[in-house]
Amino acid sequence: MALFLDSAHLEDARRASALGFIVGATTNPGLLARAGHTDALAALKALCPLFPGTVFYQLLGHTPKEMEAEAEAFLPLAENIGLKIPCTVDGLTFAAQVSGRVTIAITGVFTPGQAYLSAQAGAEYVIPYVNRVTRLTGDGPGLVGQIAAILDPTDCEILAAGIKSTAEAVDTLLAGAQHVSLPLDVILAMAENPLTENAIADFEAAWSARGKAAG
Repeated sequence: MALFLDSAHLEDARRASALGFIVGATTNPGLLARAGHTDALAALKALCPLFPGTVFYQLLGHTPKEMEAEAEAFLPLAENIGLKIPCTVDGLTFAAQVSGRVTIAITGVFTPGQAYLSAQAGAEYVIPYVNRVTRLTGDGPGLVGQIAAILDPTDCEILAAGIKSTAEAVDTLLAGAQHVSLPLDVILAMAENPLTENAIADFEAAWSARGKAAG
């Protein structure tokens, strides 16, 4: 079970890296654009050294030939770079061609059937966009559960992304996702709870009262 950062912001990545328990990162063209990057190669070159695990770049090419040319430009950047490949016929075809040489995640998976084909193409991960599925069809974690059942006999695992809240992250994990990619604000929110703060305050008060009683 691994936790990834779902962001292309360098400051988010640096802070996430400093936490010490976030394995890698997932990016896509939208995240790169929103982070202000104008050069995807430079962005991935800066992101990859921040994490011990895979940092994913999402291919923009539509045909296997276009994807191959794009991949050849990005893969030399770092040993830990992986490829996110959209779940299309051409994407699955390219994934089958390169799955033995690079870490592959099939992204934009909206049905269990797509997940099944992704596993057959040799992908290590499938990426459903949980919140988007909920908005479009009503039940993102439900889809994750169906995908988990389909993939159970295979080595392909779920790396769920597009998660907008701590509750959605927990529901996704309970549904069977082995890994999640979360925005930094969701990761930080998961660590905090008022009940924890109250418990700490109670412990400190008890210790302080003990000292006064002893005096």
